[in-house]
Amino acid sequence: MSLDPEYLKTERSQEWRATLRSKTKNKERTAIQRVHMPEQDPMIRVKYQDREVNLGITSDQAALEASRCMDCVNPTCIEGCPVNINIPKFIKQIENGDILGAAATLKETNALPAVCGRVCPQEKQCEARCFYLEKMNLPSVSIGHLERFAADFERESGAANIPKTAEPNGIKVSTVGSGPAALAFAGDMVKYGYNVTVFEALHEIGGVLKYGIPEFRLPNAIVDFELDNLKKMGVKFETNFIVGRTASFDDLREEGFQGFFLGSGAGLPRFMDIPGENFNGILSSNEYLTRVNLMGANSETSDTPVILGKRVAVIGGGNTAMDSVRTALRLGADRAMIIYRRSEAEMPARIEEVKHAKEEGVEFMNLCNPLEYFADEKGMVNRMRLNRMGLGEPDASGRRRPVPIDGSEFELDVDLVIVAVGVSPNPLVPSCLPDLKVSKWGTIVVDEDKMQSSIEEMFAGGDIVRGGATVILAMGDGRKAAENMHIYLQNKLSNSTKIN
Repeated sequence: MSLDPEYLKTERSQEWRATLRSKTKNKERTAIQRVHMPEQDPMIRVKYQDREVNLGITSDQAALEASRCMDCVNPTCIEGCPVNINIPKFIKQIENGDILGAAATLKETNALPAVCGRVCPQEKQCEARCFYLEKMNLPSVSIGHLERFAADFERESGAANIPKTAEPNGIKVSTVGSGPAALAFAGDMVKYGYNVTVFEALHEIGGVLKYGIPEFRLPNAIVDFELDNLKKMGVKFETNFIVGRTASFDDLREEGFQGFFLGSGAGLPRFMDIPGENFNGILSSNEYLTRVNLMGANSETSDTPVILGKRVAVIGGGNTAMDSVRTALRLGADRAMIIYRRSEAEMPARIEEVKHAKEEGVEFMNLCNPLEYFADEKGMVNRMRLNRMGLGEPDASGRRRPVPIDGSEFELDVDLVIVAVGVSPNPLVPSCLPDLKVSKWGTIVVDEDKMQSSIEEMFAGGDIVRGGATVILAMGDGRKAAENMHIYLQNKLSNSTKIN
């Protein structure tokens, strides 16, 4: 799946790129300041659930930022990208004014560039491997901002490029789920010429992109545009279809499906198993975000309205916790609080998400841990008991272990608690397949080099394998699975032909 070094060398040696490199001296490139992404005013954006916070960079900003890229001989940024985007090429295309070409380059390996430009943690991946940061201790090239710019430019131009696909080979494959891992898999398999069907249990395609990420971070229209491109490539989608219930795997085999990608995610919420956790008004982040993002449960006309708390506590320090607390603010909370048992330095959420939450008025109660919940006479949560924490020695994650401080307990008034302390894999698919090997945590066991499970025609990736990860890591799994399923099916076809 990785890009061939000789291919990268040939691409880099093209005349137009050599001309760009000679046009500006490296000393001038390194003197250019990294672009700043314009944002909606915090006091305005916090009133709207569907107004995107980041506004995107202008053409002039993009061209200037692209000119910072050194077009390195050894582009280590690509090594940091789970889907192996040809990063220097698309950035140099932006510098050269060929924005549609840049978008086409992105889509060679990335089925969802406008999504990834918004939600990928580039600061931990491609940008972390940038020459500027690794060798010069300067801010990296803003690869994420440039990816979003190129993808948005293409969409707004009305001239979207649809990647080329091979001649249909007549072999049917499917995915279980329609999240980022499954979509990346589907995009690559249809390029190989397969007949691809995506089965989704819910009424909307997109998985976590639709139900888990609020529109102020990732507008649904952006996801729908990317999905439409996949449809134009030939990917078929079926909603309200639960593999294992609507139809069994044997049923699908009888219909001619020869390969399956299991990408059903990690939709089983975890709780902390503390007293009072079953009171009304205590929800998992999965339920809260799904009901708001996908079902419109915050609407006054909803048949199953979600609780609109005024004193909202969100337990956890990851991106899902940030999404939940910022959603609560937009739905009218007077106090929206993050309660996290470690310090901010150990918080797994993106730095940008923490920054945005603070700007919007979220209160951070770090080094605090819930002990018990209490309720009123109707069984609705109305307060919680916590204790303060100190930090001890590092644990297996490398972060300092939180340690309770004796005598530090205190109480806090709340009327809605959202628990965002992690998720477990969806158990439905493994329960349907007794021969499928799973770990003690319920994740599907795969050959990490191939993403192939213990059932040879079944490959898997994303949260059902990792137990919770980023969009881009899931997409990397999907691409790796597609590459190796293609090899598996072609070998199977070849062996069958030899026997006959």
